[in-house]
Amino acid sequence: MSTTHEVLVMTVPEAGAKLGLGRNAAYEAAARGEIPTIRIGKLLKVPKVAFERMLAKVEAA
Repeated sequence: MSTTHEVLVMTVPEAGAKLGLGRNAAYEAAARGEIPTIRIGKLLKVPKVAFERMLAKVEAA
């Protein structure tokens, strides 16, 4: 029996790459609240659902 787990978060650089941003620009956008993030201990992660929702709002505008 094989169980596949979907990863629900991505790193800030991964989210930035999807937006065409470099690593530093992605972290700066996250610090400004332009990329949605959650903090887990010292890790800063981007929830995929919140990221996709953010993109949907931009496309609708």
